[in-house]
Amino acid sequence: MASIISGSEGIAARYAQALFELADEAKALDAVAEDLRKIKQLLADSEDFARLVTSPMLSRADQAAAADRVLASVEVGDLVRRFVGVAAANRRLFALDGMADTYLAELARRRGEVTASVTAAHALTDAQVATLTDQLRQSLGAKVTVDLTVDPALLGGLIVRVGSRMIDSSLKTKLDKLQLALKTA
Repeated sequence: MASIISGSEGIAARYAQALFELADEAKALDAVAEDLRKIKQLLADSEDFARLVTSPMLSRADQAAAADRVLASVEVGDLVRRFVGVAAANRRLFALDGMADTYLAELARRRGEVTASVTAAHALTDAQVATLTDQLRQSLGAKVTVDLTVDPALLGGLIVRVGSRMIDSSLKTKLDKLQLALKTA
């Protein structure tokens, strides 16, 4: 299992590096990053698209054509669409999410940015995100990009992950700790 995961990560890294070089050459780093964010959102929101990129049942040509139609409908640029076509032709679409993550991480690294993964119990307002971003920037001493996800199971509070560090101030975790303390008492 570990070799499969590391193999997939290696594929994602190689493809992301190639896309980064192409985007840099075309002076389209930000446009490609935005397109990759659209793809990540599409993968998260659409079970059909997620199945499309992982299905071994479709031929390479069918997979490439279907992916291209979907990406055209969400207005993904030509460079990324051609890149996805190459990945489909080489049967590498299963690593598309990892490719996007690796590209975005490399772009942030080169710009001196840190990405904070924030999980909230409910959607945050723009003002709350701005305040959180400012607090993280002051705490970390670097430019911070917030990757926000919503998990209603948290009940309240936030979970913030920056690199290997995690701050969990969610109500669910506090209740779980209280329940454990009551069981041991």
